[in-house]
Amino acid sequence: MAQLYFYYSAMNAGKSTSLLQSAYNYRERGMHSIIYTAALDDRYGVGKVTSRIGLQADAKLYSKDDDLFTSIRLDCEKRKPDCVFIDEAQFLTKAQVRQLVEAVDELDVPVLAYGLRTDFLGETFEGSHYLLAWADKLFELKTVCHCGRKANFVVRLDENGNAVKNGDQVQIGGNDTYESMCRKHFKALVWDE
Repeated sequence: MAQLYFYYSAMNAGKSTSLLQSAYNYRERGMHSIIYTAALDDRYGVGKVTSRIGLQADAKLYSKDDDLFTSIRLDCEKRKPDCVFIDEAQFLTKAQVRQLVEAVDELDVPVLAYGLRTDFLGETFEGSHYLLAWADKLFELKTVCHCGRKANFVVRLDENGNAVKNGDQVQIGGNDTYESMCRKHFKALVWDE
């Protein structure tokens, strides 16, 4: 019986590395999987999932208007995937998370989604919100704050290294733009006391 899994964390916890390792494990066993990634993040090339440690794989792109259930159903007509992987799952819409639920329940295809839980203000992304609510299994991937505590928040930094306290929820960037921190350090920088 297929299930919907959500692997979530702050940045730099190895979400993409974990996804790529899992996809490799399927491929190594002669199984067929499909990887999707958000079209708006093309830092490492269009249609690529890339980890910070250099692993990479081709991926199908999705944007907010795409119907993922239909896409997966069409893939099933060609060759049913043994698993579907979703990178940058925080960028999914509520409708797309529901479509993934339908792919699991109606097409019997396991879906493993990987993404951030919260944005730079500590608010959930739409995709993460509904994955946390509707996934069959939740897994937290852990990373550490500069103090050594578990980092479960992300701070957006400006060009001078100062915490940003407002702006668009989505701004693509890496270590030059974001830093993962524990709640204590996140609060000290982002929340107004």
